[in-house]
Amino acid sequence: MHTAQKFELNGMEMYCEVRGDGEPLVLLHGGTGAGSDWRYVFDESLEGYRTIVPDLRSHGRSTNPSGTLTFRQVASDVLALMDRLGVERFKAIGMSLGAKALLHVATAQPARVDAMVLVSATPYFPPQARAIMAQTNADTLTEAEWKVLRQKHVHGDEQIRALHAQLRALKDSYDDMNFTPPYLSTITARTLIVHGDRDPLYPVNLAIEMYTAIPRAALWIVPNGGHVPLFGPMAPRFRETALEFLRAG
Repeated sequence: MHTAQKFELNGMEMYCEVRGDGEPLVLLHGGTGAGSDWRYVFDESLEGYRTIVPDLRSHGRSTNPSGTLTFRQVASDVLALMDRLGVERFKAIGMSLGAKALLHVATAQPARVDAMVLVSATPYFPPQARAIMAQTNADTLTEAEWKVLRQKHVHGDEQIRALHAQLRALKDSYDDMNFTPPYLSTITARTLIVHGDRDPLYPVNLAIEMYTAIPRAALWIVPNGGHVPLFGPMAPRFRETALEFLRAG
């Protein structure tokens, strides 16, 4: 089974693809990405899972009339989508933006998330991340980068420019991503934290902070791994490790 549908929720239109049958597994992409990015990691369908793959607010085929983007809002969208699909409890994998949204999901409604894999998440933005975010600007994109982005984001160049502006604005936020250890300790989901030891945005000590604070956490530090170390040669190992972790409970 493979369906593609758009849902009106939280004042926006969310595009979502659902594949296969079985236990719900939600896949959340990273910033400037789209749900289609997961095809580089997983096959078209995962045996035993009903995979739910949305384009998050502002991204891909989804919209964002509000003109603003926060991780808390993305999490609210994901929960609204689960309600619309009739999914009470689920497992999830998120990369970067998707992983940070999952932290909000798992703290806002802990009972909804059975297990999750967080790839390149962070409890808060360190100075080097804010400096890199400040440089996010569509005007500096190469023609090759524009070509890739135009294939993902179907609402035109205006969508791409707005998305970059929204991501750049996150550098000035200090309450959207502000997960203290006591707050993280409320997460009940089994959690695998995957983090590259060469991540330029989030140093590895932040992954260790999350691992220490989340009660049922496991930690995989990827040697020589950068930000979101799950594509290319890493994909097979990530796929095997992530699915083994999710199926263990």
